[in-house]
Amino acid sequence: MALEIFSRYEMKYLIPLQTYKQLVPHLLERMRFDKFGEEGKYNIVSLYFDSPDKQIYYETRNKLRFRQKLRLRVYDDATLNSTAFIETKQKYNNVVNKRRTGITLNEAYRFLGRSKDERPDQFEASNPQVLKEVGSFQSLYGLEPKVVVSYDRQAFHGLYEDDLRVTFDYNLMCRGDDLKVENGPVGHHFVDEDLGVLEVKVNHSVPLWLSRLLSEYECPKQSVSKYCTSVDLVEELANKKSKEAAAG
Repeated sequence: MALEIFSRYEMKYLIPLQTYKQLVPHLLERMRFDKFGEEGKYNIVSLYFDSPDKQIYYETRNKLRFRQKLRLRVYDDATLNSTAFIETKQKYNNVVNKRRTGITLNEAYRFLGRSKDERPDQFEASNPQVLKEVGSFQSLYGLEPKVVVSYDRQAFHGLYEDDLRVTFDYNLMCRGDDLKVENGPVGHHFVDEDLGVLEVKVNHSVPLWLSRLLSEYECPKQSVSKYCTSVDLVEELANKKSKEAAAG
């Protein structure tokens, strides 16, 4: 969780929890648990931003060659004094570029809700340059808080391939009414509770042993956008609530 700037390839697989449990012993033959959390397990809560016309959403939904996101992320039980991360994630031709800066959650809220007269260099962060870039991105698109996405994660790091990282996200939930990340992982499941998202992250190519393992357990590569799927569900629930209120 410490790297602030990097590029890599990311492949996603939507698989049953039972399949994942069968994969773990094989993964541990060539990988170790991530150093964060017990057995590489931790919780993630992210606040995603979008423009009023959902430009970020449609970049992903329409599978544009270049697409990007802005999110505010915390790990495990966070308070306003906890370290948070403001991140931009850009994807171009399947290469993911991620830039992030550490910042206290309270300071992050101040920065993301700043007035036009306040400059990025007036806020304290671990990487001022990234904060400046975030400010430009936010202003250019008119980005505002949209939806909170949360999930539990178990992460692995390669023993022999230092660039190899595998994560499994489960208990995936979202909400659109309470946009405070410090309020934790609560909301509606946007992926079936019996499924999770396995993600392979590498700088170059996926190791042959891992490709064979995923093929053996019939794990199909599948595009899964946590943000877009969450927005779809939040809007569906809001529309349903409005119709019920009108009928009531």
